[in-house]
Amino acid sequence: MLRYLTNKIFYGLITLFGVITIIFFLFTVLPGDPARMMLDQKEDPEQLAQIRKSLGLDQPLWKQYLFYLNDLSPVSIHSKSENSYTSIESEKYEGANLFSVGKATVLLKYPYMRTSFQKQGKTVTDIIKETLPNTILLAVSAITFAIIIGILLGIWSALVKDSWIDRSLLVITSFGMSIPSFFSAIIVAYIFAYLLHDITGFSMTGSLYEIDDLGAGKHLTLKNLVLPAFTLGIRPLAVITQLTRNSLLEVLNQDYIRTAYAKGLSSRKVIWKHALKNSLNPVITATSGWFASMLAGAVFIEFIFGWNGLGKEIVNALNTLDLPVVMGAVLVIATVFIFINILVDILYGILDPKVRLN
Repeated sequence: MLRYLTNKIFYGLITLFGVITIIFFLFTVLPGDPARMMLDQKEDPEQLAQIRKSLGLDQPLWKQYLFYLNDLSPVSIHSKSENSYTSIESEKYEGANLFSVGKATVLLKYPYMRTSFQKQGKTVTDIIKETLPNTILLAVSAITFAIIIGILLGIWSALVKDSWIDRSLLVITSFGMSIPSFFSAIIVAYIFAYLLHDITGFSMTGSLYEIDDLGAGKHLTLKNLVLPAFTLGIRPLAVITQLTRNSLLEVLNQDYIRTAYAKGLSSRKVIWKHALKNSLNPVITATSGWFASMLAGAVFIEFIFGWNGLGKEIVNALNTLDLPVVMGAVLVIATVFIFINILVDILYGILDPKVRLN
């Protein structure tokens, strides 16, 4: 198991390195000048040159790439000859330990994702710390809703195969898989927060915490979570329902299921103790993929419902060319995706003895 995990982590690091390389060159060649965005309408050549130098934008592309890798690496090397953007600053690297090696300085530190172009003095790490928990809460709530309801509906559909209930669920879930998230968000917000507001009490927009108008500080508002989580969970709910149904029907035709019935076990025990456990592998695959993609797919949901999460922050950063925020957010999402894939492989071995032996 240790060797298996080591291999998975190694391949995960290679994948993460590829993601870092792609997003750096992708966002570096984007049209527009972040330095001009920071100056707004001002066109002062001296200030523009100074900002470009402080951001490292005056360096060749290959050198900017090496500086970026150096900042992200937990072990980085700096020399006194480097420009001000990559020079040693004690407040720049959180938890850094400095070691002098000749003319160079070696740092052991947390990955540094740089400072926001627009929110002066605020690091990308701080911005992600503020917004990522809200996105994770939204994604966990949505996937929990999708798993519970989806598995129950899938079992029900399998048990009443070819009935009008089964056919109706297939039509509804097919529609749920095909509808885009941004469209369903608009429809859900319009129906439940506008037309039925007097009954539901839901608002069109709102985050987890709201500021009191009377100055009493911010307070928790869980009802604002309901509509975004429901909307975000529609598509994975439809996928999980159909996967559970199809997988369970396949397992129910196996010989050991017929043997279990022949031994006199009840249908409830056969389904919950034998059939369901062995039919969950494709469901786990779908769940893991959807949960990781929710962190990225929540962009439209968060923006439409005004949920203060990482997706909304990405949209705002793209509008203002705040590239460090966008790049840092994408890196965090990619890291979560890799971690979840490793975790799913471990769960496979727990649920399926054949996978464990292999």
